[in-house]
Order: sequence, then structure tokens, then C-alpha cells
Amino acid sequence: MFKPQFKPLKRLLMNTQKFLVSGIVGGIVSFFAGYLIYGLLLMDFFAKNAGTATGVMRGPTEMVWWSLGLGSIFLGLTYSYIFNKWANITSLGGGISAGLIIGFLMTAGFDLLMYGNSNLSNLTGTLVDIICGAVMGAITGGVVGIMNGMGKKAA
Repeated sequence: MFKPQFKPLKRLLMNTQKFLVSGIVGGIVSFFAGYLIYGLLLMDFFAKNAGTATGVMRGPTEMVWWSLGLGSIFLGLTYSYIFNKWANITSLGGGISAGLIIGFLMTAGFDLLMYGNSNLSNLTGTLVDIICGAVMGAITGGVVGIMNGMGKKAA
């Protein structure tokens, strides 16, 4: 018969704090990495590789910044949850590796589905966006891994 196990309150609170702090810091880093990659470095590339759909991209003055920020926080929390709950990732290297794979898989899944049923981007833009998602995942994952390892006692 299934018997639930209850963790001590202190451990639960510490894990919740670690989850929230690493997730929020990861989300902030994700936000700025996205701004750097999409808003500065590759903005012209993605404009040239847009699909035939028109009027779907917001200009810099039309961005809904609270939504971008909140979405980034949720991405950071997703990495933090996976790293804390299942993977026990507490280092930069582990975070980068796992973040790269998670970012690649999530972005590839989403982008290829969108490419298959919309005209938001051409194939080149779609493939480059998958690479960007993997890079952002590695950056976010690395930061979340570092944050998870902070305060960890040496063996």
C-alpha cells in the first residue's frame, strides 16, 4: 500500500526558498539573455527570416514588458524545479549541460510545431531560434545550478 512520506518542515522550507531564489535569479538572467540575443544581436536576422504572417511582431516601443519579465521568471522557475526536484543539479557545469538539453528540447518542440502550422518564421529562422533557445537554456541552467550550489556544505 502507498504510504506518503512527509519531509520535516525545516527541509521543506529550505527547499522552497532555494527553488524560489534560484528560479527568480535564473528568470532575471533569462530575461536579459533574451534581450541580448533577440533584441540586440539577432533582431535584424529574425526580421529577415520572418514568415509571411504580417503584423504579429511587436516593435520595441510596443513590447509588453511585464509579460516578458513574468514569462522569464516562469522559465527560471521551471529550470529550478527540475534541477531541485529531480536532478539535484548544484553546479555551473551541471546546470549548463542540463539547461542546454532542456532549452534545445523545449524550443525545438515548440518551434517545429509552430513552423508546421503557422507562417511566423521561415525554416532558417526556426532552426536558428532552436539554437538560441539551447544557448539561453544553457545560460539560465548554469545560473540556476550555481544558485542551487550556494551555501552547500563541502564534504
